[in-house]
Amino acid sequence: MPRVVPSQVVEVIDSLFPNAKKEVEGQPMRLNWDDGTRLLAIVELASQIPEELLVLDSSHYAEYVASLAAIRWYIQRWQTTEKISPTYSRELSAIRGLRQFSPVALVRQALALCPDEFPLPGTTELAFITDAALRESLRLDTSATNKALTSGDWKAATILAGSVIEALILWALQQQQPGNIQTGIKNLLGSKKLSKNPDNNLENWVLFEYIEVAAELKVISDETATQARLAKDFRNLIHPGRAQRLGQECNRATALSAVAALEHVVNDLSP
Repeated sequence: MPRVVPSQVVEVIDSLFPNAKKEVEGQPMRLNWDDGTRLLAIVELASQIPEELLVLDSSHYAEYVASLAAIRWYIQRWQTTEKISPTYSRELSAIRGLRQFSPVALVRQALALCPDEFPLPGTTELAFITDAALRESLRLDTSATNKALTSGDWKAATILAGSVIEALILWALQQQQPGNIQTGIKNLLGSKKLSKNPDNNLENWVLFEYIEVAAELKVISDETATQARLAKDFRNLIHPGRAQRLGQECNRATALSAVAALEHVVNDLSP
């Protein structure tokens, strides 16, 4: 079943009830049984939004739940009363005790505040990253990695985990003094672990270079470096030529190894 996100339901509301977006408090739309099928469509779609995406304060959440409940109740009432008297039609407008908008407008307003992506409960906070935007982006990718692993999407889990590992180690190296980076590179060239100088711009490095320099500087442990090297190799399987030559593919084992490497990196970087 396709994943339903808040913005999709907002788009449907705008299509079915164009006036909901521009509704003025105190002048709510008046809805009746002729609107029943359209209202039911909104309720059904809203019920499929994952709970973790309903990121609302208490007042908006209360309005959201109460509005959907009111719509359900009136639909049921209309269905019942129409059988008795087709001419009976009690209107639904604002709900007493809430802001004086129609339930459709309140649902729309609430969902417009919600994100289409949000980390699953229990996703690592990554509090050590001070850049809020980067921290949230990496948390979303970590959450997506865990979702892919849970759903058996081995290739996505393998690739996403490798991507987050790369971003985390890059961030950690950017916190180092440039002189330390150069010393680490010099040592690695001397031990032949690196065959050439990496690019002067850290952002142009490849995952292998990040791992080796981070391990040399003790930014990550030797155990983590070993696990991260496996993740690097597995991530390379996304290249069709390599996969064909080696007869390998992303599977449960590659996904588990890559996610384990990600957990090791996070543990090492956490204070």
